[in-house]
Amino acid sequence: MRQRHGKGPLAGSAARFRTGAAAWLARAGLVARAGYDSTARRVRTFSAGPMTPHGTEPPAAGVELRPTASLYLSVGLVAGAVIALQIGIMRLFSVGSWAHFGSLVVSLAMLGFGLTSAIMCVRKGWFERHWQRVAMTSLLLFGPLMVAANLAAQQIPFNAIFLVSDPAQKWRLFGNFLLYMLPFLAGAFYLGTVFLKAQRIFGRVYFADLTGSGLCGLLFLGAMYLFTPENLLVVPLVLWFAGSALWCVAVERLRPIAWLCVTAVACAAVHFAAPAFDVPNLAVSDYKGVSYARKFPDAERVYERASPFGYLEVYSSSYLHFAPGLSDNAAFNLPAMPANAYLGLYIDGEGPSGIIRDLPANETAYFRFLPMIYPYLIKEAPDTFVVQFGGGISTAVALKSNSKSVTVAEGNPAVLGAFRNDKVLRDFTGDVLHNPKIKVIDYEGRLYLANTKDRFDIIDLSLADSAGLSNPGGFAIVEKFAYSREAMTSYMRALRDGGILSVTLWNKEEPPKSVLKLYATMAEAARQIDGGAITDRFFVTSSYLSTATVLYKRGGFTPEETTKLREHTRAMSFDEIYYPGFVYDSKDTASVLTDYKNSIFPDAPTEDPALPANGAKPPEGPPADNAPLPATTMGQMAWHHLVHGGWDDIARRYVFDTRLLTNDRPYFAAYVKPADLPRASDRLELLQDEWGFLLVWATLGIACIAALSLVLLPVAFGWRTIFSRNPGKFRTIVYFACLGAGYIMVEVGLISKFIQALSNATVSASVLITGMLVCSGFGSLVSERYFERARSIMPRIFLAIGALLIGYGLALDSVLDWIGTFPYALRLLFCFVLVFPPAFLMGFPMPIAMTSLSRLGKDHMFLWAWGINGCFSVVGAALVPVIATSFGLAAVLIFSGCAYLLAIVGFFAVLLPLAPAPARAAAA
Repeated sequence: MRQRHGKGPLAGSAARFRTGAAAWLARAGLVARAGYDSTARRVRTFSAGPMTPHGTEPPAAGVELRPTASLYLSVGLVAGAVIALQIGIMRLFSVGSWAHFGSLVVSLAMLGFGLTSAIMCVRKGWFERHWQRVAMTSLLLFGPLMVAANLAAQQIPFNAIFLVSDPAQKWRLFGNFLLYMLPFLAGAFYLGTVFLKAQRIFGRVYFADLTGSGLCGLLFLGAMYLFTPENLLVVPLVLWFAGSALWCVAVERLRPIAWLCVTAVACAAVHFAAPAFDVPNLAVSDYKGVSYARKFPDAERVYERASPFGYLEVYSSSYLHFAPGLSDNAAFNLPAMPANAYLGLYIDGEGPSGIIRDLPANETAYFRFLPMIYPYLIKEAPDTFVVQFGGGISTAVALKSNSKSVTVAEGNPAVLGAFRNDKVLRDFTGDVLHNPKIKVIDYEGRLYLANTKDRFDIIDLSLADSAGLSNPGGFAIVEKFAYSREAMTSYMRALRDGGILSVTLWNKEEPPKSVLKLYATMAEAARQIDGGAITDRFFVTSSYLSTATVLYKRGGFTPEETTKLREHTRAMSFDEIYYPGFVYDSKDTASVLTDYKNSIFPDAPTEDPALPANGAKPPEGPPADNAPLPATTMGQMAWHHLVHGGWDDIARRYVFDTRLLTNDRPYFAAYVKPADLPRASDRLELLQDEWGFLLVWATLGIACIAALSLVLLPVAFGWRTIFSRNPGKFRTIVYFACLGAGYIMVEVGLISKFIQALSNATVSASVLITGMLVCSGFGSLVSERYFERARSIMPRIFLAIGALLIGYGLALDSVLDWIGTFPYALRLLFCFVLVFPPAFLMGFPMPIAMTSLSRLGKDHMFLWAWGINGCFSVVGAALVPVIATSFGLAAVLIFSGCAYLLAIVGFFAVLLPLAPAPARAAAA
C-alpha cells in the first residue's frame, strides 16, 4: 500500500528523478521551471512573473505546456491554416470581385491578433486559469467559422464598382470584414494562449509558428493545381483538423479528437453541399467579365483549368464579338463579318481576351480594320516579335500579314499549356503555337528583349490586358511592368534600323488618364534611345473611347510612310493624334485644361491669367462641325509638348497625375494627385473609375484608426494597475510597431518587386510568404544562442537589416530582370536565395524581445507587445500601396529599412527591468 501510494523508496527515487529531470530541462531552456504534483500526476508551471526578493518566482495556476513535437507541429499547422485561409480569401476575392478586397480582408487577420492581444492583456489572470478551455474552444470553432463565414459573406451582394456611389456597398463591405474576421479571431486566441503559456520557449514556438506558416503557404500553392477557387477552403480545413488533433495529443486530452472528427466532417459536408441548395461558396460579381459570358443563351465553357497562375476559363458563344479596336467602317466595307470568330479567355474572371479563329484567306481582310495592322502597312515580310501572346490576336495578325517569322512570348505557363494541349483550342486556332513560322518564348517578352542579341522588324504589344485599362480602378495596385520605361527602352533597342514598335491599349477613359501615362513613358524611352531628337519617331492614332495606338520607328518615319499611315487612318475614321510634321493649335490648351479641372473641382481657382477668375469657362462660339473632341485635343496637346518640350508644365496643370511608368512605379492607376484627395472627398461620385486608388487611402485611414484603438485598449483599462511598473513604455511601443510595420512592408513590397521576375502575383506572394516566414523562423531558432549577448548583438543585426533592405531597394531591379530569363524552377530558387539574408536576420528581433519581456516578468507587456506588432502590421500593409504609387517600390524597402534602424532606439527600453513594487504592496 505504501508503495502503491508512492511512499516507498522506489517511488521516492522516481520522484527525485522526475524533479531532477524537470530542473535540468528548465536549465536547458526546454521547459519552464516546474514542480511535480504526485497526486494529479501532472507538472505544474511557474509563470514568468515578477521576481521575489529572494530571486524565486511565484507559481501560477495551470498545467504546464510541455515542449513536445506534437505541440510544435500543432502550432505550425494551425498557423499554416491561418495563412492558407488568408491566401484562400485573396483568391476568392480575385475571382469573385477584385484582389484589392482580398488584401483588405486579409489585413483583418492581423487586426484579429491585435484584438485578441488586447483582450488577453486586460484579462490575463482569467486566461491563465482557463487556458486549456480557451485553446480547445478556439480550435473547435476555427473550422466551422471558416465555412460559415465564407458562406455568409458570399451571400452579401457586394459590388466594388459602386463602392463610392452606393452607400449600401460600404455596409456590405463592412459585413464582409466582420464575417471574415471571425475565424481569424479563433485562430488568434489559440495561438495567443500558446504564446502565453510558452513564454520561456517563445523562440521555438515562434519558429514553429513562422516555419509552419511558410511551408503551409507553399502547400497551398500546390493545392491550387488540384482545387478550383471555390474549393480552396478545403486546404485550411485539413490543416486546422490536423493541428487541432495534435494539440489534443500535446495536452494529453484525446477525448476531444472525436468531437474534432465530427466537426471536420460536418464542415466539409456543409461546404460541398451548400451549392446544391443555391448557397454558393463563391459568388462572382455581375460586373466581372466572365459573368456576362455565362449569361449568354448559348454560352458553353469549352476549357477550364485551375493553377497558381490563375483560374482559366474559355467560353464560346455567338454573342462574343470581341472586335478589339475594330474600325466602325468594317461594317460598311467588308462583304461579311467573320462569323463566330472569337472565343473568350477569362483569367480569374477578368476578360475577355479574344481567342481568334483561324480565318480562311477570304476573310483575312478583316485584319485591316484592326489597329494592330498599322506596322504591317509599311513593312513587308518582317521578322515579328509579339511581346505577349494573350489570346493570340496579334500573333494571328502577324501570320496573316506575311511575316517571315514570328517570335511569341508568354509569361503565363497556364495559357501556353491551354493552347498547346487542349484539342478544342488547337482546332479553333489552327494549332497556332505549332505553326512552323512561330518560335515560343515561355517567359516575359520584355525580359527576353532586354537580354537577347536578336533584332526584329516589328515588335508588337497590343491589348495585353484584355478589357484591361478600361477599368483603371481595378488596377490601382496591379503592377504593369510590360509598359514601364525600362521595358520600352528594351523594345526599342531590340529593333533593327527602320524597325517599328507598335503599342495598342484600351483607351476608354474620359478625361484621358492611363493613355497619357503611356504617351509620357514612350516619349521618355525614345529620348533615352535617340538622344532627345524624337520629332519624326512617332505616329499616334486613336479611336474615341476605344483604343489608342502608338508607333515608334527606329530612325524615324519617312514622308512617304507618314502619308501612307495617314491615309489608312482617314480610311478607318480614326483620330490623328501625332505624326511627323503635325501642327498643334495651342489656342485650346488653356480651355481644355480648365474644363477638365472644372469637371472634377468646379470651385478651383484658375492658374491662367488669360482666363476668367474662379475657373469659369471663357466665352465659346459655336463648335465647328469637325472640331476634335476634348480627349483627342488632350492627346494632341500631350504629344506636341512631349516632343517639343513643355510637358512638365502641362502635366502640373492637368487635373490628374500623368507621371510615366517605371519598374519602380509600374502603376497605371493612382491618377488623383495626393494633394487633391482632401478636395475630392465630397465629390467621389466623379471619381468612380478611381475607386481602387481611393480604397488604398481609405484602407490606410481605417488601419491607423483600428490599430491605434486596439493598442490603446489595454492602456484605457489598466495604465496604472497593469503598466505602472513598466519603464520605457513609449519606446517599447515604437519598437514593436517598427517590427510589425517593417516586416509586413518588406513582405508586401518584395511581392510586388518579384512579379518582375516571376510574372504572376499569386506565385510571387506564395514564394515571398513561404521564403520569408521559413527563413525568419530559422532566424528565430538561431536567435536563442545569442540571447545572453543581445544587448551587443542586436544593434548590429538591426544595422545589417537596414543596410540590406536599403540596398535591395536601390539595386534589386537589375537582378530581377536577369533572374526572369531563367527557367521557372531556377527563378524560384534564385528568389528564395534573395529572400534569405534579410528574412533570416528579421527573425531575430521579435523572439529576443519577447523572451526578454518574459524573463523580466513583464507578462502584460508580453501580451500587449504581440498585439502592437499585429496592429502595425495592418498599418504597414495598408501603407505599402500608398508609398509605392506615390514614391515607388524602392521607397517601400527603404522605409522598411529605416523602420528597423529606428527599432534600435526602442530595443533598449525592452531590456529595462520592472520598477520596484510600491512599499504597501510589498508589505501586503
